[in-house]
Amino acid sequence: MKFRIDKILSNMGIGSRKQIKQDARKGHIKINDEIVKDSSKIIDTDIDQIKHKDKIIKYVQYIYLMMNKPSGVVSATEDNFDKTVIDLLNEEDKIYNLFPVGRLDKDTEGLLLITNDGQLAHDLLSPRKHVDKTYYAEVEEEITEKDVKAFSEGVILTNENYKTLPAKLQIIESGYPSSCYVTIKEGKFHQVKRMFNAVNNEVIYLKRLSMGPLKLDERLKVGEYRHLTDNEIEMLKQK
Repeated sequence: MKFRIDKILSNMGIGSRKQIKQDARKGHIKINDEIVKDSSKIIDTDIDQIKHKDKIIKYVQYIYLMMNKPSGVVSATEDNFDKTVIDLLNEEDKIYNLFPVGRLDKDTEGLLLITNDGQLAHDLLSPRKHVDKTYYAEVEEEITEKDVKAFSEGVILTNENYKTLPAKLQIIESGYPSSCYVTIKEGKFHQVKRMFNAVNNEVIYLKRLSMGPLKLDERLKVGEYRHLTDNEIEMLKQK
């Protein structure tokens, strides 16, 4: 891919375009081992080797991270009061101007995709795509077959008079409390919690397990993350 040198290096967190321009004038930038003093020069990242202060810079346009989000952390790039999922990242990953794809409630755990690929995020979140999102939930009251039927037909969300799309409710253990899997095709605010409220129940624990074809790597401890594999990225883009 062809980009200006200053754009590539600034995107990689090397410095501002002004700083990179100064570095170029000082001879700190080499392309294919030749000093280049014009930081606006366009190069091909698939062919040309970039060095900044004799360190090889491998350009990566997009990165994709899977996090097992912990409770108590907000799904945002910044927050004045609470720790964010971006705060949990290593410094070498923060330079990519990453953002969470969609939101998990502060007290909800589980799968969260973090990326800088705006188009992929749009495709996954678009209401027209109806991307499945599956959760494990524990609720206070007993789940019944009546609830399963209600979810399959869509329920009216409280305080909004909105009927959800059909959702799948699978009972794991019925009792006090009950546990289940819930699969929804949209992402209304606090949707799973509000759906249970609509059938007179209360969520006490919620964890997202999957989003489209992407499934939470159970080897990730709460608060840990890893880069997606090439296969996982390809599956997401085909969704």
